[in-house]
Amino acid sequence: MMEKYDVIVIGAGPGGMTAALYASRANLSVLMIDRGIYGGQMNNTAEIENYPGFKSILGPDLAKKMYESSTNFGAKYAYGTVESVEDKGNTKIVKTDQDSYETSSVIIGTGSQYRKLGVPGEEEYSGKGVSYCAVCDGAFFKNREVVVVGGGDSAISEALYLAGIVAKVTVIHRRDQLRAQKVLQDRAFANDKIDFVWNTNVTEIMGDNMKVTGVKTVNNETNEEKTIDANGVFVYVGNNPVTDVFSNLNITDEKGWIKTNDRMETSVKGIFAIGDVRVKELRQVSTAVGDGGIAGQNAFEYVSSLK
Repeated sequence: MMEKYDVIVIGAGPGGMTAALYASRANLSVLMIDRGIYGGQMNNTAEIENYPGFKSILGPDLAKKMYESSTNFGAKYAYGTVESVEDKGNTKIVKTDQDSYETSSVIIGTGSQYRKLGVPGEEEYSGKGVSYCAVCDGAFFKNREVVVVGGGDSAISEALYLAGIVAKVTVIHRRDQLRAQKVLQDRAFANDKIDFVWNTNVTEIMGDNMKVTGVKTVNNETNEEKTIDANGVFVYVGNNPVTDVFSNLNITDEKGWIKTNDRMETSVKGIFAIGDVRVKELRQVSTAVGDGGIAGQNAFEYVSSLK
């Protein structure tokens, strides 16, 4: 017999944990499922300065506090990779690589994953100098030189974090100006350990078969090619939604982002989506939390309508 829940939340990032909090506090039986530790990308964030209530807090610390709140009213947590969600009208079947569950409502908060450059050497040197998480791997490059690829908030935040560890950070950006928040830009421009290479794409990650030794680049205006020596390459060039497993539900756009209304409802009754996985402009911890609260409340109203 499959375990039954009123609500299953897929993904335990800030949105998923908030949804679990709201739904369980409304006296629904709730299960959160995640393929890793709770917190999502907060665990890869050195410092969060734009979440209300904290001037500054480490990402993993905020994740822990949210998890404690999310399970305070009885929501359960399970590890597992979701392999399918079947819509059977008033009942949904959620299958993972561990178990299968029956539920009245599903809240999808699987988020997004780092987009790769797709250049030669990236896969070969992944874990050997190529990284997508400065908090995870920055310490390996103490007093060495690294490259950060990207120009958004994540790229510049992690460049600043790395500057406190390494000897030099070279930020390579395909445009002539950053997209990061101005406060982050100002800090980066004022940091004498951080250099910038503009209008440039990385075309190859080089190594000696054991570790990264540098990158090949091309200026997208002049076509000038250069080689930049580096011991590590940190990639922050955007994100892709983690939604392949939901393709059978026909709830995504052509790029894989899930479409919802302002109640977080998808086109399938009883299935909601929240956070970074949604079609939206701003993907932040605060907006994911807002989505989660709305979805948790509306899941309660939906489940109540079935009884």
